[in-house]
Amino acid sequence: MTEQANTEQQEAAWVRAQFQKANKFMAEKGILPGKVVMKESRVLAPLVAVWKIEENGPRKRRFWVLSGDLPTDIIPESTAPNAREVLRHFSLAWQLKAENLIRSPDKTQQDLARMLVSRAEGLGNMHQDERIWEEMPMVN
Repeated sequence: MTEQANTEQQEAAWVRAQFQKANKFMAEKGILPGKVVMKESRVLAPLVAVWKIEENGPRKRRFWVLSGDLPTDIIPESTAPNAREVLRHFSLAWQLKAENLIRSPDKTQQDLARMLVSRAEGLGNMHQDERIWEEMPMVN
């Protein structure tokens, strides 16, 4: 097996794992995941996957689900027009959440705040980097 084939297999496995993580997260929130809107979902393995997933049910609501080397999170489709803006939304939201957590006397909460700030900064940098958006592949 070539090194490129091995790398492609590893990336495909990572994408599958992130998709399963996103589906599990939705289910835990009481949302039955349905089909993925592939043309709007984006993956930057092994950092982040932005999934647009339609609910499997009568309402057919759509959600943006973020997974990867960061906390899995979800927002309604109406919150952001595209995957790039999803990253900006979570970057800002996590920074606000971290501000509240960092004041906690609980060390676990403070550690979570530091992790959120780190991931929020990374998402913010990805949002601003034009090269990523030229190259970021859609999910196949």
